[in-house]
Amino acid sequence: MAKKDYYEVLGVARGASADELKKAYRKLAMQHHPDRNHGHTEAEHKFKEINEAYDILRDDQRRAAYDRYGHAAFEQGGMGSAGGFDFGAGFSDIFDEMFGEILGGGRRQQAQGGAQRGTDLRFDMDITLEEAFAGATKNITIQNAVGCSECKGSGAAPGTVPSECAMCKGHGRVRAQQGFFTVEHTCPTCQGVGRVIQSPCKKCGGQGRVHEQKTLAVEIPAGVEDGMRIRLTGEGSAGFRGGHAGDLYVILSIEQHPVFQRDGANLYCRVPIAMTTAALGGTIDVPTIDGEISPVKIDAGTQSGHRACIKRKGMSVLRGASRGDLYAEFAVETPVHLTKRQKELLAEFTAEAEQNKTHPESEGFIARVKELLGKDK
Repeated sequence: MAKKDYYEVLGVARGASADELKKAYRKLAMQHHPDRNHGHTEAEHKFKEINEAYDILRDDQRRAAYDRYGHAAFEQGGMGSAGGFDFGAGFSDIFDEMFGEILGGGRRQQAQGGAQRGTDLRFDMDITLEEAFAGATKNITIQNAVGCSECKGSGAAPGTVPSECAMCKGHGRVRAQQGFFTVEHTCPTCQGVGRVIQSPCKKCGGQGRVHEQKTLAVEIPAGVEDGMRIRLTGEGSAGFRGGHAGDLYVILSIEQHPVFQRDGANLYCRVPIAMTTAALGGTIDVPTIDGEISPVKIDAGTQSGHRACIKRKGMSVLRGASRGDLYAEFAVETPVHLTKRQKELLAEFTAEAEQNKTHPESEGFIARVKELLGKDK
């Protein structure tokens, strides 16, 4: 009996993409799955047929051969005939195709040869704004899994080597026939590793790693911002049985500063000034993040909220030679704890000031209020 065209079996065009093939296969496989069609021989045959078609077409090389030669490409010792199609193995692979994304990649992500990469670690570090500005080197101490010095990470006692698992032949998985299906699961002898350690290392118990405390120096570059992370390659947990170590990620948190607030590369600070200085003008000293003092001129008549920009006195720019700016925001301070005589003098000054119209902002506000109230009447 002549075989059906594989594209016809899956119901797709010959130019169908890999995603279209997978989508068509999944729909048909669920429709004709034997568990949904108990006792239906035709459904079993159809299910095997669509598995065979998808197994050929999902492989680029075999699909190219099929497109050129048809079914003849897999006969007479070709790239793999239908008669040599392992339905159990094929279904196991296709099960991964259908559900591997949900289960985290299925058996394709099982470790091969026993070695497994170590896990990545996180360390939260608090730094000051000054350290973020200038950069720093800080030491951290962590409890971590490191490679066993006795067995060099192999897990086997010195002078011995792990042997291939006799049950799974080094694959880490075994198959068992359960009625119509061939079910594949993790090898119970080697726990999916594929190797068996006959003489485990006494120091690490066959794990290839031990837990130790170690101190690391972390280089913090100038200009880092809150929430940035520094990656220390290979400083995470050691791999299992000789696998590569993971990485350590240091997450930076910049402490709140008592004087400065940061916005990107710029800094802001609130500077109180005396009422007389604001009225008459003068010069005040403003601190900077690098520990210096910068003199700033106060113009006569300066109001609260006015800002002065001090160029290139802000934060360092990460991986750059420039700096941001520092903005000093003035807050005119009202005097407190006045003596009786001071209050009298201030009252006299205020009375004269009102006659000379020395408060343009408040006078303008009062004028607007009067205009508003006049409109409402």
